[in-house]
Amino acid sequence: MASKKKEHSEGKLKILAAGDLHGDTGLAEKLAKRAEKENVDLVILCGDLTYAEQSTEGIVGPFKARNEKVLLIPGNHETIATVDFLSELYDAKNIHGYSVKYKDVGIFGAGGANIGLFQIPEDEMFDLLKKGHHKIKYLKKKIMVTHVHPEGSKMEKFSKFFPGSSGVKKAVDQFHPDILLCSHVHEADGIEEILGNTTVINVGRKGKVIII
Repeated sequence: MASKKKEHSEGKLKILAAGDLHGDTGLAEKLAKRAEKENVDLVILCGDLTYAEQSTEGIVGPFKARNEKVLLIPGNHETIATVDFLSELYDAKNIHGYSVKYKDVGIFGAGGANIGLFQIPEDEMFDLLKKGHHKIKYLKKKIMVTHVHPEGSKMEKFSKFFPGSSGVKKAVDQFHPDILLCSHVHEADGIEEILGNTTVINVGRKGKVIII
């Protein structure tokens, strides 16, 4: 049985974020062990949990076995329905078009991408992010979670096949989240940059620990 988590100093929120697991159960287990070792408050999975809707088993389970709180969004390899199913099965939260508050941090998101098996139009992407942001806009600290990277970011230059999202960029410009967590471009794993007042982080398959 997992031991009770210690409170982090000064009320900070400690997160392990990762994406693009693509059904890799060994990677999910490794990340879950890291979450436990790092004593994180929250795990955020930034989409592409499966490979073309296959291999849903053993992806969220390892985190819940260690009593971790998990937030999910779909990528471009799975439907919203699949992420809803995983969320219900493992008592996780799908924040596609929604938001949550942990400590004094508001977290809102939208999954999908502008390319791939499950595409979302740019205006719909922005509207989903706007909907999620609305309920936590009063909070001083905000994290936006997407699968795809914003248009005009460094990550766009790592691949000719995965353009950045104008809908995500519009949301960054209008809502000014402190942090944007994304994945999608495997070659940009771990890349960080600043867009306006927002730190954009491609959390990648290896995962990133963020404290806010």
